[in-house]
Amino acid sequence: MVELKTRGEIEAMREAGRVVARALTAVREHADAGVTLEALDEIAHSVIRDAGATSPFLNYRPHFAMTPFPAVICASVNDAALHGIPDGYRLADGDLLSVDCGATLDGWTGDSAISFSVGQNRPAADKRLIDATSAALDAGIAAAIPGGRLSDISAAIAGVGRAAGLGICGDFGGHGIGRKMHEDPHVPNEGRGGRGMRLRAGLVLAIEPWFLAGGKDDYVIDDDGWTIRSADGSRAAHIEHTVAITDDGPWILTQL
Repeated sequence: MVELKTRGEIEAMREAGRVVARALTAVREHADAGVTLEALDEIAHSVIRDAGATSPFLNYRPHFAMTPFPAVICASVNDAALHGIPDGYRLADGDLLSVDCGATLDGWTGDSAISFSVGQNRPAADKRLIDATSAALDAGIAAAIPGGRLSDISAAIAGVGRAAGLGICGDFGGHGIGRKMHEDPHVPNEGRGGRGMRLRAGLVLAIEPWFLAGGKDDYVIDDDGWTIRSADGSRAAHIEHTVAITDDGPWILTQL
């Protein structure tokens, strides 16, 4: 069931979104060659705890996973697109890192993700991939307006990704968000515009394009059903914001 939020509830979600934004900023500041993914997870966890918030990721177990998620961030490196488990891997100069993070504060949740190159060696191909993913998110957010259709967001995202020659998979995408991290509706990253439910003020969505640099849509899953990787080994990027649809236009809740 799709639930619309009041202005006051959206403002409460904005506070949770700020916690997420601070956690991701701290992770990015500390992500450098030689730093472990576990260390980045603890940095994010400290930000969340210090804010009096909790993590909706920690111990989360959806139907597709064999085990609960053991961390507060998803840390996906290079060919990993989504749900990477932070472990003892030490980042290398030139790695492409995608970090997804959520926080629940006073009963309301925010969810956001960033992708960036680590260190000084920043391949031009990675920059093009990240820039295209960011542009797709911007396009999806711009389509999140009252009176539009849900698939307008999907079509806007895919239009950018396909034009850039990138792989897109519709199995995992955006979602409604509020008191729970995952609420209705599902927001695919590809589709024909003008279809699906009407967008109304008060709907809050996590919009999250993820693209595969190799141009193919195929992926594989490892780590007990968690980590999603490109099937051809090409690099991936994932960028996300929690966005409220309002009569004044889209309101991004997960930025500082």
